[in-house]
Amino acid sequence: MKNILVLGAGLVARPLATYLLGRPGFAVAVADVEPGRALSLVAGHPRGRAVTLDIADRGALAAAIGGADLVVSLVPYTFHPLVAGLAVERGKHVVTASYVSPAMRELDAAAKEKGVVLLNELGLDPGIDHMEAMRIIHGVHGAGGQVLAFTSWCGGLPAPDSNTNPFGYKFSWSPRGVLLASKNSARFLKDGRTVSVPAEELFASPETVPIPGLGAFEGYPNRDSVAYREIYGIPEARTVLRGTLRYAGWCETLRRMVELGLLDETAKDRTGSTFRGLMRELVQAPGGADVEAAVAARLGPGGDPAVLDRLAWLGLFEDRPLPVAKGSAFDNLAALMVGKLAYGPGERDMIVLRHEFLVRTAAGRLERIVSSLIDYGVPDGDSSMSRTVGLPAAIGARLILEGRFRAAGVQVPVLPEIYEPILEELGTLGVRFEERRQAV
Repeated sequence: MKNILVLGAGLVARPLATYLLGRPGFAVAVADVEPGRALSLVAGHPRGRAVTLDIADRGALAAAIGGADLVVSLVPYTFHPLVAGLAVERGKHVVTASYVSPAMRELDAAAKEKGVVLLNELGLDPGIDHMEAMRIIHGVHGAGGQVLAFTSWCGGLPAPDSNTNPFGYKFSWSPRGVLLASKNSARFLKDGRTVSVPAEELFASPETVPIPGLGAFEGYPNRDSVAYREIYGIPEARTVLRGTLRYAGWCETLRRMVELGLLDETAKDRTGSTFRGLMRELVQAPGGADVEAAVAARLGPGGDPAVLDRLAWLGLFEDRPLPVAKGSAFDNLAALMVGKLAYGPGERDMIVLRHEFLVRTAAGRLERIVSSLIDYGVPDGDSSMSRTVGLPAAIGARLILEGRFRAAGVQVPVLPEIYEPILEELGTLGVRFEERRQAV
């Protein structure tokens, strides 16, 4: 019997736990600071066990890791290096769905020495996007062709029939993660030129991205796309862009929220204050002044009035007590958005992932390859986000424990021995890409 420890029982954990518990020979312990969440995932399964664990308790964490053969870390990404470090010391494998951080990268040599696999970026984005990209890239190269341009867009959004709020967004994964990602700078390659986008300009110039059958979306660059020319092995590419999709209006709204200071992470004691008081503080409006008018003035006469409407709808001008009195503006915004931008009964989310390649074939012809994944959540069941993040991580964990992936050290899923069986298995579970090719 192989023992798997799942750290975190949040929004994307259920399909992962269900998949692993459905495989004979695996015992699964789900650990979470909230015991009820872990119990609901295990659901009385004879090979399942719920564990109450505070990730900040290093001794308890080390003991839990020591009892496992492999750890799936679904806790906030800042904790992954701690988890991986303790796992490497004990000779245990680790799977995460998060980007490889510098702190994680530093564990590479020690993991290789211990023969430990630290398999990261095994979710949706990053994860499935890497795997489908590499499947096509290896196919092009194997046929003697070249990848001249690669553009990828991915978004986790409400399905059109569930898009019912003015933000055009609902949380299907960590609210803090969504907001923190909006503070990243970005780099991409366009026509051989590196374009750098500072964090404060991330939402300034979104691209219009048409998706057949769904309409036009906003797209903005995601982190460092330039590095993927090397990671994906496409040095010939002159354009490399990985970006995020949102419904229209999101980018301008987030840009303005950043300008107002709503994503500032400086903690302050605001005991007794309200959201209206927080907004008054951020725009430095004097007592007695109309806060909404002061915010409108700060946004400027040329601002989109829909932005102010969205802030009002969210409740930022209400005399509602702050939920995190001694926290930051960011903490309070996240807490507010969790409730307002939540999926209701019977609603479903949607994943849109679109890769586009410009290819020169061995015969010298130009060809465009488009590979798309459009997937929907199950109303009152598993979200598409939870399946497309949780299932790749679960399948990767299984492959490691079955000895089908042995490459020790810090890894991402760009090798055929990991992405081929995962994509094949995902297909049997209903997560499939549609590929189209046409001459240019």
